[in-house]
Amino acid sequence: MKNPEKPIFFFFVLLILASSSFFTATAKSTIEPCSSNDTCNSLLGYTLYTDLKVSEVASLFQVDPISVLLANAIDISYPDVENHILPSKLFLKIPITCSCVDGIRKSVMTHYKTRPSDTLGSIADSVYGGLVSAEQIQEANSVTDPSILDVGTSLVVPLPCACFNGTDNSLPSVYLSYVVRDIDTLAGIARRYSTTITDLMNVNAMGAPDVSSGDILAVPLSACASNFPRYASDFGLIVPNGSYALAAGHCVQCSCALGSRNLYCEPASLAVSCSSMQCRNSNLMLGNITVQQSSAGCNVTTCSYNGFSNGTILTSLSRSLQPRCPGPQQFAPLLAPPDALPKDMMYAPAPSPDFDGPGSIAASPRSSVLPSSGGSFPGNPANGPAGSFSTATSSSVNYFLITFLISIASFVFVFLS
Repeated sequence: MKNPEKPIFFFFVLLILASSSFFTATAKSTIEPCSSNDTCNSLLGYTLYTDLKVSEVASLFQVDPISVLLANAIDISYPDVENHILPSKLFLKIPITCSCVDGIRKSVMTHYKTRPSDTLGSIADSVYGGLVSAEQIQEANSVTDPSILDVGTSLVVPLPCACFNGTDNSLPSVYLSYVVRDIDTLAGIARRYSTTITDLMNVNAMGAPDVSSGDILAVPLSACASNFPRYASDFGLIVPNGSYALAAGHCVQCSCALGSRNLYCEPASLAVSCSSMQCRNSNLMLGNITVQQSSAGCNVTTCSYNGFSNGTILTSLSRSLQPRCPGPQQFAPLLAPPDALPKDMMYAPAPSPDFDGPGSIAASPRSSVLPSSGGSFPGNPANGPAGSFSTATSSSVNYFLITFLISIASFVFVFLS
């Protein structure tokens, strides 16, 4: 006589396994809601998966190679610097444009052309260093069968980013999307990027100061903001501390010294054709500062960069009386293009703000762990960034797995009954 309890028991065991597979594969993501078409400057924390030329790194993200170098304060005056080979596992900050797509902040400007032996998992985990998941690539490209990828297929790679109005606690900031490594702690990340645990928890809507390898955090970096007119094509330019940015068609180079909030721009060293950089009614050129001591104080005259519009470099002449004459202009230190990983950075708990050391490739891409209900961490400043979060829908891979397991369970149930 058949025991009817056994197939029923077996059936429910398989259902439990299928359900657990579904729920463990569901990831939570920090998102910044948006409703406009505006964009902002953002950064990706990227770890090279192999030795790559500067131009190859830039090509992976469809960005300007010179911009990648300057974002990492690497000297662009070296001969043939765009073909310089960077070492595997080097950590770089990649400048990207963060857009508003389907009501949330993300970057969808990156496309990847598949190669032989590529899988969605290898593209996500290795090539893009855990900044995106296989499921996200699958969804963005409506891939029905992730096991079949034709060589040469162009895939959209959705990448995480945040704007938060370019501020953190009412001060200029640029947000870095950082993939947590297994040796990282939230305290270590906060210390390396000159912020606090509380600030990171507020920005990422975290309920506890716990991070896991593969989590993706939005890290606010102190920055220098511009004050260009809205009609300027580079309106809203903001440069993180310790780095540089190009403007006006590679004619102008702007920098933000470590610990500074004052953006300083001057003619770039690149050999390109540029419009006049002289301030009107003055002999001063862009970036020039003159000082004259008087009994009343120090008279300071500055020729500043004021944006780029219709092919014209805009300048602004300002005069001010200050109690003391300013010292020499401070710059972020420029570094030689690296040939090898800095030994003292190889086992650091998190990249430093002035030169980011290497990181390890995440084993499983996922965003930061967050509570299951909406809102921000208690104590979030009124003027600070207020992100929200959502639960990602299950991928089609999980759906097919669940369907398969239930089908097997049903078959066994009928057979044993």
